[in-house]
Amino acid sequence: MGRGKLRIYLGAAPGVGKTYAMLSEAHRRVERGTDCAVAYVEHHDRPRTQAMLHGLEQIPRRELVHRGATFAEMDVDAVLERRPAVALVDELAHTNVPGSRNAKRWQDVEELLAAGVDVISTVNIQHLESLGDVVESITGVRQRETVPDEVVRRADQIELVDMSPQALRRRMAHGNIYQPDKVDAALSNYFRPGNLTALRELALLWTADRVDEYLQQYRGEHNIRTTWQARERIVVGLTGGPEGRTLIRRASRMAAKGSGSEILAVYIARSDGLTSASPKELAVQRTLVEDLGGSFHHVIGDDIPSALLEFSRGVNATQIVLGSSRRKAWQYVFGPGVGATVARDSGPDLDVHIVTHEEVARGRGRGLPVARGASLGRARIIWGWLTGVAGPALLALLLTHIEADLGLANDMLLFLSLTVTSALLGGLVPSLASAAFGSLLLNWFFAPPLYRFTIADPRNVIAIAVFFGVAVSVAAVVDLAARRTHQAARLRAESEVLSFLAGSVLRGETALDALLERVRETFSMESVALLERENDIEPWTRAGSVGRRPVARPEDADVDMPVGDHMALALSGRVLPAEDRRVLGAFAAQAAVVLDRQRLVGEAEEARKLAEGNKIRTSLLAAVSHDLRTPLAGIKAAVSSLRSDDVEWSEEDRAELLEGIEAGADRLDHLVGNLLDMSRLQTGTVTPLIRAINLDEVVPMALGGVPDGSAELDIPESLPMVEVDKGLLERAVANVVENAVKYSPDTARVLVSASAMADRVELRVVDRGPGVPDEAKDRIFAPFQRHGDAPRGAGVGLGLAVARGFVEAMGGTITAEDTPGGGLTMVLTLKAAATPAPAAPTPSPSPSLEKAGPS
Repeated sequence: MGRGKLRIYLGAAPGVGKTYAMLSEAHRRVERGTDCAVAYVEHHDRPRTQAMLHGLEQIPRRELVHRGATFAEMDVDAVLERRPAVALVDELAHTNVPGSRNAKRWQDVEELLAAGVDVISTVNIQHLESLGDVVESITGVRQRETVPDEVVRRADQIELVDMSPQALRRRMAHGNIYQPDKVDAALSNYFRPGNLTALRELALLWTADRVDEYLQQYRGEHNIRTTWQARERIVVGLTGGPEGRTLIRRASRMAAKGSGSEILAVYIARSDGLTSASPKELAVQRTLVEDLGGSFHHVIGDDIPSALLEFSRGVNATQIVLGSSRRKAWQYVFGPGVGATVARDSGPDLDVHIVTHEEVARGRGRGLPVARGASLGRARIIWGWLTGVAGPALLALLLTHIEADLGLANDMLLFLSLTVTSALLGGLVPSLASAAFGSLLLNWFFAPPLYRFTIADPRNVIAIAVFFGVAVSVAAVVDLAARRTHQAARLRAESEVLSFLAGSVLRGETALDALLERVRETFSMESVALLERENDIEPWTRAGSVGRRPVARPEDADVDMPVGDHMALALSGRVLPAEDRRVLGAFAAQAAVVLDRQRLVGEAEEARKLAEGNKIRTSLLAAVSHDLRTPLAGIKAAVSSLRSDDVEWSEEDRAELLEGIEAGADRLDHLVGNLLDMSRLQTGTVTPLIRAINLDEVVPMALGGVPDGSAELDIPESLPMVEVDKGLLERAVANVVENAVKYSPDTARVLVSASAMADRVELRVVDRGPGVPDEAKDRIFAPFQRHGDAPRGAGVGLGLAVARGFVEAMGGTITAEDTPGGGLTMVLTLKAAATPAPAAPTPSPSPSLEKAGPS
C-alpha cells in the first residue's frame, strides 16, 4: 500500500476561510464518488462553517480528561479502522491533550499518510516553526503551537487561502469569526491592518518559495537547461576588483524595476587557489549585496565563462551583469575575454549586460586560466631528475655490457619505464628530459650505425620517433594524474577546513582563542595574532593571540591577512604559498566575526544589566512614592491624633489608633524587608547556609503572617529531610503563602502540602483564586510585577521575585501551575538530604578479655 497524499490549505491569519475551503473541497469529492470522512474539524461556532459539515460523515472523537476538564481529540485508531479514502484533519499545528496517541496533530497525520489515507488539512503561516520569531516581532504574540516547516513542505499540494486585511476585518466586525464580546479586542490587537498585511506578505512569500522549489524539481526531473523567465533573477559576475560595487548597485536598480526580482552575486575562484581578487574588497562587496537584499555565492571553476553560465542556468537566472574588461588591449590576443565569451554562449534565454566603469583597461584583469598544479616537493623533484637523467645513463651502461641482445623494441620499453617513473616522481619537466635523453642514448648505443647520431635503417627512425612521442604522452598523462590526485587531496583538506568554519558560524561559537588555535594548527605556525587599531595613526593592539611570541604589528609577521581597514590576522613561523591564502582569508573573516560577536554579547549583557537596574530604580521610586507612603501616612495620622489636645480619646479609640500604628509598622517592616532582600539578590550577596532540616520545622513558622484559618497544612512525617537554608526557606514560603491567601476567596483555604519524588521534595501551595494565564506564569516572578487587578495597597510586587531568588539560591526551583478546577499552584522543588548509611554494629567484648586481670 502506497503512502497517502497530503493537501494543505495555508492561511495568513485565523478567519480567512481555510476550514471552509477544506469542507468545500470535501463536498466536491463526495459528489464525484470519493469516500471522504471528517476526522477532526473545529468550526469555532461559525454558522457557515457548521453548515458545511452537513452531509459529511464525521468519525467520533476520543474524549480525554486532563486536570479535571474533558477534551475531545481526534481518534486516530477510529480513523485507521474506518480507513476512508480522504480524511479531513483541521488545525495541523494543534497540540494534543496529554494522554493522546501522539503529542502533536501533525504526527497523527503522518500515521494516516503512512497507512495510505489521503489527508486534507489546514494551517496558518504563524504556526510554521521557522517563522515563530518573525511573527512574534510583528504581532507581539508568541505562538505556542507550531509545526515543522518540513512537514508542510512535504505536502503534495499547498493551496494559499488569501484575503485582504480590509475584508478580513469586515468579517471580524460582522461577527463571522469571533463572538461579539471578543471582536473589539481582536480588531485593536492581533487583527490590526499592519499585522494582517505583514502576515499576508509572509504567507505569499513562503508560498512563492515553495512554488519555486516545485519548479526547480520539475526542471531537474525533465533535464530542462533553458531558462524559464517566471521570475527575474539577476546574476552579478564579480572579479574581486573595485568595479564590483558599481555592478552590484546597477543590478539593484535593475531589480527594483520589477517586483520580486532577486540578485545573486557570484565570485568564481580557480581551483588552484591563485587569485588576483582582494579579500578585503570581496568582503565589502558581500556586505553590499546582502544589504541590498541579495545573496553572495563563491564558486570554484577553472573555466570562468563556463562556470558562470553553469551557475546562472542552475539558479534559473534571467539576466547576467558583467563589467567591461580591465585588461589591456594587447591582452585580447590571448582570447576574447570573459564578457564576450559569456555573451556568445549565453543563448537566447539569458540576457547579458556589460556595464562600463572607471576601471576599464586600467588593470591586468583576471587574465587567462593557467593550468597550475600543486607543488610536488623538493625531494620528489630531485628523485624525478635522478631517475629521468641518471637512470637512462645507467641503463645504457648496463645493456652495453651484457652479451644478450634484447632488441631495439625491448630496449625502448626499458627506457620508457624510466620516463614513466620520472613523471610519477618529479612531474612533467624531468620526464620530458628523460624522454629526450633516452632517445639520444637509443640512437647512440642501440640503432645502427652504433656510436653515431645517425640512423641507417628508416624503420629505426620511426621507432625512436614513436618512442619519444609515446614517452612524452605517457609522461604528460601520468604527471597530470599525479597532480590532480595531489590537488584533490588538498581540496578535500580545504573543504574540511571551510566546513568547520561554516559549522562554527551556524553553531554560533564565540571562542576567539579556539579559532586562532585552529588557524595555528591548520597552517603549522608558531603563533597567530588578531591585530586591530582605531585608525591609520593609532598603534596596533592584540585582540587575541595564541602561540609563542606573537607579533605586535602586521609588518613583523611572516604572513598577514587584512580584514577590513583596521584589522589583520598575523601569522609567524613560515611563509605560506599563494594557494593557502584563500583558506586563510576565510579564517580571518571568521575571526573578525567572532570578535564582533563577543563584543556585541558583552555590550548586550551590559545593556541588559543597565536596563534591569533602571527598571529596579524606577519601580523602587514608584513603590516608595506610593506603597511605602501609604502606611506612613496612616501611622502619621494616628500619632497626630493621639497627640492632639483638642480631642479627649476614649480607651477604645486609643486602642484602635495604636492597633493601626502597629499594623502600619508591620506592613512597613514587610515591605522594607522585601526591598532589602531584592537588593541582596540583585547584588549577589545572598549566601545560603545549607544544612539538612525537616519541613515541619520551617513551614508552620512561615504561616505566622497570615490570618488564622486561612491556610491548611499537610506535611507528612515520613518525608525525608531537605538540604536548605532554614531562614531563606521560611521567608520564601511565607511570601508564597501570603500571595496565595491574598488572591484566594474568603471561603476557600490555601492548602500547603508536601510530597517526595526520587531525590527531590515538592512543596505545593494551592489556592482557589482567579488563576494566571500561561503567558503570564513566568512574568509574575519578575520584580515589581502584580498580576491582574491587584489593589495598589497590596504591596510592591516583590514577594514572588524574592521567593524565587531564595529558592534558586538554595539549588531548588519554583514554578506556577494551574490548579485543577481553577486557581494557581506554586510548586517549590527542593533537594532531599542524603540518607546516612546505617552504622555498623559495635562488636561485644570477648568474655575472656572481660575476666582477664593483671598478670
